Amino acid sequence: MVKLEDIDPSLLPPNLTPAELENLIAAYYYSCDYVSLTCPVTATTLGYYPNRGINIFLSIGFGVALLATVYHGIRTKTWTYSGFVAAGCALELAGYISRIPLTDNPWNKKAFETQIVAIILAPTLLCISIYLTLKHVCLSLNPDLSRIRPRLYPFIFVPLDISCLTVQAIGGALAAGGAVSNIRLVEHGNRAIIAGIVLQVVVLGGFGGVGGEYLWRVKKWLRTGEAGSEMVGLWNDKKFRRFGYAVSGAYVAILLRCIYRIAEMAGGWGNHIMQDEWSFVVLEGIMVLFACLLLAFFPPGILFPQMAARMAAGKRSDKGDVERQTKTETSTGEQAVVGGGNTLEQSTGTDSEKKTPVSLSVAKKVEVI
Repeated sequence: MVKLEDIDPSLLPPNLTPAELENLIAAYYYSCDYVSLTCPVTATTLGYYPNRGINIFLSIGFGVALLATVYHGIRTKTWTYSGFVAAGCALELAGYISRIPLTDNPWNKKAFETQIVAIILAPTLLCISIYLTLKHVCLSLNPDLSRIRPRLYPFIFVPLDISCLTVQAIGGALAAGGAVSNIRLVEHGNRAIIAGIVLQVVVLGGFGGVGGEYLWRVKKWLRTGEAGSEMVGLWNDKKFRRFGYAVSGAYVAILLRCIYRIAEMAGGWGNHIMQDEWSFVVLEGIMVLFACLLLAFFPPGILFPQMAARMAAGKRSDKGDVERQTKTETSTGEQAVVGGGNTLEQSTGTDSEKKTPVSLSVAKKVEVI
């Protein structure tokens, strides 16, 4: 990138302020369409010719993850979870395919803008799929140990994650709007993008803290011996553990990627970190590819059937279960009234026998949520 002090003042219009000079330089470089002596590759935002081989490799990797996700999603009917993972993989695929033309011409604006938008959006969709898992883990192990009602987890973390993305989108719009003639507007947009990424790291950290604390409480509860054989069996199930490790690995990979993004954007567009290709490849491309492959090849439909069963059943099934349960309870009550002496006779017994139907009813309601 050309520095202001390197420009011969005699070649510039007179009486320019420093801000006007910066805007003039930005407008000039925005008009570049290909690499030349007056539009060198070092003046591009990337500052280098992207490696063609690594971008083809990443494109193939995200394509494989996309196909695997779609296959498992259709097969096991985990539409919501698989849909978000597939959308994230598709955006990453589009982003790295768009980087391939940049290997010949880093001034290709359409390719550059496409890869920026796609690569920024994709991890948010992957995060949404991860947020969904905690709800189902809580429902399958012990909902009472969760400090938040399990069904509320997606309603808390998904909007927060989307709000972070919205802040980044606003920043991107400001930066794009000022790219031609207002360098200060670009700087304000950059600050908004950094704020959005920082918020995303905070949300991810909060989710990790809540999830980790819940699992710690479950582990303590299992040691008391109060857990039923079904919960103990699920906790010790190798498939369930593989699913948990895969989701945890994907979570850590995306968190590392977001932390890298903060450092990358902190110096503004075209800073030395942004122009270091291999830090981008490892901490952005490889990290997100690792997350996509884990989520694609360790699907809940195979490793966590309890989650898959709830997702396949959908809201209609849940509603139907509640209605059937209500009808059953109403019918039982009517029979009790009609039964007279028999009802009194059935209601007598030990305290534990009286409490059993209530416990079963509550357990059933929890399972339906």
